[in-house]
Amino acid sequence: MFGEKVKVYFDKAVDIVFGIILVFIMLGIAIGALQLFVTSWQLLAFEGITGHYIDIIADVLTLYVLIELSRSLVEYFNSHKLRLTFIIDAAIVFILREILILLFKHEIKAEMIYAFSALIFVLGALRIASIVVYNREKMIAH
Repeated sequence: MFGEKVKVYFDKAVDIVFGIILVFIMLGIAIGALQLFVTSWQLLAFEGITGHYIDIIADVLTLYVLIELSRSLVEYFNSHKLRLTFIIDAAIVFILREILILLFKHEIKAEMIYAFSALIFVLGALRIASIVVYNREKMIAH
């Protein structure tokens, strides 16, 4: 009986904390999108071919990472479980963001490409495995 009361308070506390985090992520996405529109006018300055494109690419990919993280929190509110696929998706997007930025700036070395490739391979394998496990759990539940 005491354990059930503690679990109820724990669940409420986690819901409140995740709700606050989700509000800040949504605020960050809104501010980031607004800032992206405002700074896109800098493209008209014609400072070479690349100009401020790298900044816009980095900002767009950062917003996508925030969206993936917010999806995992929204899924938590629906099922009270954190889905690993959304978190892995955010990690993959973040790593791809870093690779694209480094490639665009011509600052990446072969060793880093190999390391990033291995990391993406492992994350991809984890994502596939988590989908398989999720589908099995779903089938068992029905």
